[in-house]
Amino acid sequence: MPVNHKKSPSLPPPASEVGIVVWVKKNLFSTYANGVMSLAAIVLILLLLPPLLDWAFFSATWSGSNRADCNEDGACWIFIANRIDQVFYGFYPAELHWRPNLAGLLLIGLTIPLFIKSFHYKNWLGAFILIIYPFIAYFLIHGGSFGLEVVSTTKWGGLMLTLILSAVGIVASLPLGILLALGRRSKMPMFKSVCVVYIEFWRGIPLITVLFMASVMLPLFFPEGSDFDKLLRALIGITLFQSAYMAEVVRGGLQAIPKGQYEASEALGLNYPKSMGLIILPQALKLVIPGIVNTFIALFKDTTLVLIIGLFDLLAIINLALTDSEWLGFDDEGYVFAAFVFWVFCFAMSRYSIALEAKLHTGHKR
Repeated sequence: MPVNHKKSPSLPPPASEVGIVVWVKKNLFSTYANGVMSLAAIVLILLLLPPLLDWAFFSATWSGSNRADCNEDGACWIFIANRIDQVFYGFYPAELHWRPNLAGLLLIGLTIPLFIKSFHYKNWLGAFILIIYPFIAYFLIHGGSFGLEVVSTTKWGGLMLTLILSAVGIVASLPLGILLALGRRSKMPMFKSVCVVYIEFWRGIPLITVLFMASVMLPLFFPEGSDFDKLLRALIGITLFQSAYMAEVVRGGLQAIPKGQYEASEALGLNYPKSMGLIILPQALKLVIPGIVNTFIALFKDTTLVLIIGLFDLLAIINLALTDSEWLGFDDEGYVFAAFVFWVFCFAMSRYSIALEAKLHTGHKR
């Protein structure tokens, strides 16, 4: 009897398994408890969302020059528009805004090839971004070289300062956290004890105290009369603080690696650096991507605390703008705008971590 080797076409799923009704039943009303909670959530959304949208969009004022042009029934986004330069750049001179803009565009241009699969020099480009680019950005923004006018860090502020603090903190705290995690799991008692004391010390004090210490006590360790930049003090304090939390996240990933992986690396004759760099750490870091990104997001939001040492980040600049007698009473617009900006960056980091998890997924999930 002849065998039919022709492949039959795939049949569509049954009508009872697809569609909006099936999705709603499966995700919102699968049980009585879920149904009650879903109905409560729907009622809450219907009560809160329409007036919020009306205030923020439909009845809002989008153009004008002063508060007299604002509509009392909705948000007055003229306040943000009039202060937009200060919100983005702080007290940075307006005629020199092209310098931080150029630094930002240069970073975007350098990172684009990293997302192109066919680009073959990602390692070299990544090393250039981590090692060389910070000096280029510093000389562009700060000046003092190549004929560029010096702009003191006391004039840096707004979203620009928030991004600088978070970017430097992220880049510096990750490798330091990895070293601390490896040290905490080391078999050398002295090295392990130092790392444990460091981690527990910094995790046991709040960041606001760290910033005070960095601002007041750190200059005491330098020669008398030396001018130690306030922004650099904040960066050092933030890096030391966040590296302790990063170390615990990475340590969790190292402990999740089966013992067989360590034994396999020893069987291959690999020494400790090669074993960690080629086998253990890549797997551990992949497992703790959510924890690492969660630490990055917390760092990004914690940058608002630098106000206590006299640095004006995004939120501090908005608070300062709200003290202007012309715009008294527009707190809602200022804080909603700040919350939206923070949400955009935090949501972007969260989505990127999800995409990175999917890309690096190699079967460890169940």
